Amino acid sequence: MAEISKWKQLRYRLEYLGVALFAWIVPRLSRQACVLLARRIGSIAYHLDKRGRSVALDNLRCAFGDRYTPEEREWIAKRSYQTFARTMFDLFWAKNLNAGNWSEYIVDGEESPDFFPGEAMIGLCIHWGNFEWLGLTAGFHGRPGVIVAENFKNPLLTSLFNAARQVSGNTIIPQENSMIRMLKVVKRKGTVALLADLTFPPDQAAVPVNAFGMYFSSTSLYAVLAARGEAVIRPSCCEPLEDGRSVVHYYPPIRVTADTPVEEIARKVWEIFEKQIEERPELWMWFYKHWRYRPKGTDPADYPFYANVSSKFEKLLVKHGLSGVKSRESKTALH
Repeated sequence: MAEISKWKQLRYRLEYLGVALFAWIVPRLSRQACVLLARRIGSIAYHLDKRGRSVALDNLRCAFGDRYTPEEREWIAKRSYQTFARTMFDLFWAKNLNAGNWSEYIVDGEESPDFFPGEAMIGLCIHWGNFEWLGLTAGFHGRPGVIVAENFKNPLLTSLFNAARQVSGNTIIPQENSMIRMLKVVKRKGTVALLADLTFPPDQAAVPVNAFGMYFSSTSLYAVLAARGEAVIRPSCCEPLEDGRSVVHYYPPIRVTADTPVEEIARKVWEIFEKQIEERPELWMWFYKHWRYRPKGTDPADYPFYANVSSKFEKLLVKHGLSGVKSRESKTALH
């Protein structure tokens, strides 16, 4: 392992102290103060983060075409920042949640919150709404599981965030080399949870997914786990409310067999999540580079400015029978 320079050690330490102070202050805020302050911080971040703002606006342009005016796209992008800020505030405010009071703040929607006792379950969500509180839900319902989370470059931050994510009894594991451990969990009829909208390098555990007419290299971990471990996929989302609460919406479970192709599983999952994003686009994390690769031969204007042609992505498309994809065939149908 490369030695960390003294400057980087100092920077990591300062970052840790800043986040630790944030983690100490936030649980002492009222819920309304938490909501209002997160909104203000999100607005400031939107205006200061020029690069992220550009990514968000171009993602919206490519995803929705002329459906929204430039002014409406700016509003959606700004709200996206505010939603993410609220999620981070709520993550550290969750220190106040326990078995006796959590249901006052995280409310189940009208859909059944069934957690399939006796069966392996894969909780699946995207960076939409209050995804951090969603990760706490199964634990508070009495079925804690293993949650996959990406480690920070600063290892001191990883420990702070993992502690906040474990308040309902979950276990956090790093994204790297997580497949074997998660497979052991589902084989024991346990629960694992992960995000479906993470961009994966095409030469790793990836599957090409068409979202808003554009292909992206998505994680295939949940699809492989479901097929190999005979696990129920439980898509859900957590909608933040203005009064400080959040409501969890559960989608119909997805059941697959060992023979179900991973691309078919991913397609079923994204049919659900794309509709969810369309209904409330301001709650998705638009400033993330979801479409890092574009198929060879596509019009560069059909993909965000940061997307590049990749030979590895081409091989992934060929592997899944998508060789020669050049059109935005679903864009007209969607909009």
